[in-house]
Amino acid sequence: MNLKRVVVTGLGALTPIGNSKDEFWKGLSSGVSGAEPITRFDASLFKTQFACEIKNFDIDNFIDRKEARKMDAFTQYAMVAVDEAIIDSGINPETIDLSRAGVIWGSGIGGLRTFQEEVMEFSKGDGTPRFNPFFIPKMIADIAAGFISIKYGFRGPNFVTVSACASATNALIDAFNYIRLGKADIFVSGGSEAAVTEAGIGGFNAMKALSQRNDSPQTASRPFDKDRDGFVLGEGAGALILEELEHAKARGAKIYAELVGGGMTADANHITAPHPEGLGASSVMQITLEDAGITPECIDYINVHGTSTPLGDVSETMAIQKVFGDHAYRLNISSTKSMTGHLLGAAGAIEAIACIMAINHSLVPPTINHFTDDEAFDPGLNLTFTKAQAREINYALSNTFGFGGHNCSVIFKKFN
Repeated sequence: MNLKRVVVTGLGALTPIGNSKDEFWKGLSSGVSGAEPITRFDASLFKTQFACEIKNFDIDNFIDRKEARKMDAFTQYAMVAVDEAIIDSGINPETIDLSRAGVIWGSGIGGLRTFQEEVMEFSKGDGTPRFNPFFIPKMIADIAAGFISIKYGFRGPNFVTVSACASATNALIDAFNYIRLGKADIFVSGGSEAAVTEAGIGGFNAMKALSQRNDSPQTASRPFDKDRDGFVLGEGAGALILEELEHAKARGAKIYAELVGGGMTADANHITAPHPEGLGASSVMQITLEDAGITPECIDYINVHGTSTPLGDVSETMAIQKVFGDHAYRLNISSTKSMTGHLLGAAGAIEAIACIMAINHSLVPPTINHFTDDEAFDPGLNLTFTKAQAREINYALSNTFGFGGHNCSVIFKKFN
């Protein structure tokens, strides 16, 4: 069938290295780390005492206090990022068909802070069940999409994808497919997460997933480095406005990039560890290339999942070499998690924005914190260490993988 073309017409970001899309890009291109000692709670007894928190942020500057109290932080972050993206896109809800405008959001965990606070408060009492009436609505992951649709009146498809750290990319792919099949004109898509809590840090510590480099937080996220010891937990949100091309052109929208392909696979291997040979990662990249109708040689830049874990970084580069062959040595590859930390279910959203900004600025953001080469990685690969590199980028691919073996990839193309 004749599929519609899908373009990106608005961007919004709330991240550990910048509270808007432009601040976020400035942080990425400058190689800034967002990791600092945790301020959300007293982390002195935890194995990991730092994270990539958002900074200089007061929700009262964005949302009425009474309304904000109905939301967990992950929904608050979503609302702020989406507001920026809607304004950036120039969409006027009064002039579009609201039945053909939808919201597909992503969150791997949802209202963890709310759940933790309510259970801890209950445990302090005498057993009498006293819970906040907003406990359930604040906690459930789908509520972010609900709040977004209510604010803007979007009555099209509305849901949240939950596929761990692949959630936001999963959401983008679903929105992409709805539009190109002609079932909608506009989608708000992306993801948000707010897991920097006692339960979040403690839970990931128990899995031995987090870096414990407490003496040097800003250098703790070090993808591809020999001494990497786990990821750094991040928080925030990224929002993209996806729109059918002709609809965007008809209203005179600016176009950042075209979304041309998306793919999803499963490792079917282990609940947390990647496939040792990168089987799911290689297959999802191959499927995404086929979906975009391009060859591997078209890709200029890959924003890798690259979490800074011993196993994950190796399996992903193995997969890239399998799919791209000799062209792998002509690619720029980087992990922006070295700067933002790992935003879990929101990672795919801000990394999609990183790809789009890279295309628009002809600049590859770096992988910072490289100190010691690891013989597990082919020295011929350009992992864009330390500093951003200027490069014309026509096609950029973004990978996100999640616990449970979920793999998602998307490809953005320079619009012309």
